[in-house]
Amino acid sequence: MPSTKPHKLTLRAYQVGFGDCFLLTFHYTNKDRHVLIDFGSTGLPKTAPADLMLRVATDIKEQCGGKLHAVVATHRHKDHISGFATSNGKGSGDIIASCNPDVVIQPWTEDPNAKPDATSATRLSDPKSFVGALDSMHSVSESLLSELQGLRTGISRTAFNQLAFLGEDNLTNKSAVENLMNMSKRHFYVNAGSKSGLESVLPGVKTVVMGPPTVDQSNTITKMRSKDADEFWHLLGLAGQAIVRGKGNLFPRAETYAAPPAQSRWLIRRMQKLRGEQMLELVRALDDVMNNTSVILLFQAGDKKFLFPGDAQLENWSYALSQKKTQKLLRDVNVYKVGHHGSLNATPKSLWALFNNRSATASAKRLQTVVSTMAGKHGSSSKGTEVPRSKLVDELKKLSNYFTTQDLRTKSIIRKDFEFDLT
Repeated sequence: MPSTKPHKLTLRAYQVGFGDCFLLTFHYTNKDRHVLIDFGSTGLPKTAPADLMLRVATDIKEQCGGKLHAVVATHRHKDHISGFATSNGKGSGDIIASCNPDVVIQPWTEDPNAKPDATSATRLSDPKSFVGALDSMHSVSESLLSELQGLRTGISRTAFNQLAFLGEDNLTNKSAVENLMNMSKRHFYVNAGSKSGLESVLPGVKTVVMGPPTVDQSNTITKMRSKDADEFWHLLGLAGQAIVRGKGNLFPRAETYAAPPAQSRWLIRRMQKLRGEQMLELVRALDDVMNNTSVILLFQAGDKKFLFPGDAQLENWSYALSQKKTQKLLRDVNVYKVGHHGSLNATPKSLWALFNNRSATASAKRLQTVVSTMAGKHGSSSKGTEVPRSKLVDELKKLSNYFTTQDLRTKSIIRKDFEFDLT
């Protein structure tokens, strides 16, 4: 009789620049089962071919034999789902959809049946509008990107690049979102403690959903949720639309200048710089809120544990780490997909301290860490916010078998394979 438990796991980490894409293959005696976790990017390496995402999608289809059993989209940021976008049947997302996944797993905030003011999937329990606020954030991003084009000379190149990057990452990704909704008949919108939806497609594998919490469980995921946080996002979205779509002059009879008078240029430059700083602060806050809706999944197969936290940051982790049963499960993790491309805030010290398999010496049990990232896209080294964070990377290298997709530098190598014996 065939075994109902996998005996081996292959983990494929794909080179997608600043983004995530992992294909897990659970090997059973009678067949293999494949789970794709995220597929997106907001910046490809300079050495990458222009059609890299198509190549990755094609390789995924080849490796899974044209059949995916599950797709996990941890959250809606572009660097995690842009690869699911379609293009007249020829896009990378079309290739993934043709693999006919049995189930699609997403965070509870993506439930299309959730009311705009929902605090958990498909039910209403709070007058505040967290789900609706997420949608308003996209309008804010679109407005900021539009306004940004007029500030090129008023802010530093670094601030301009970060604003463009973060703003683009927070756009709606409509094609990818719709493709995820339509590529399977079975969808699971998960939260901390709920069933993962993977139970039926991965026999003999235990999957634990550690995040995100619902607002009912913990309102720390709504980092911007002060007294009027949700209304704040809605108003900004509306204000942004008014700025972008407005027509005509505010004061049609006023005298105008082709170029600003010399005496006003000093003031204009400083106003532009201040506005640039305000925009950057706003879009960073937006980015944090979206990251804190990330699905955190722990796979238990045989004697191994594999942790995939998406981009979950401290506010998301705080709920999971407050649970004693969760702490116990995390102690003997064997493989850790480093959160948020190696940002310091996504690997809390309290989480890192739980990993008993950390070790300064090589051994069969030593923790394996894997990060998908690209330097120079996010944060500032002078402020200690660069991604990947150098202090974190040093610690990962010191106490684990560390791998980064940045090591995949040639056009011909688009992935790194890891094999794990589960017996």
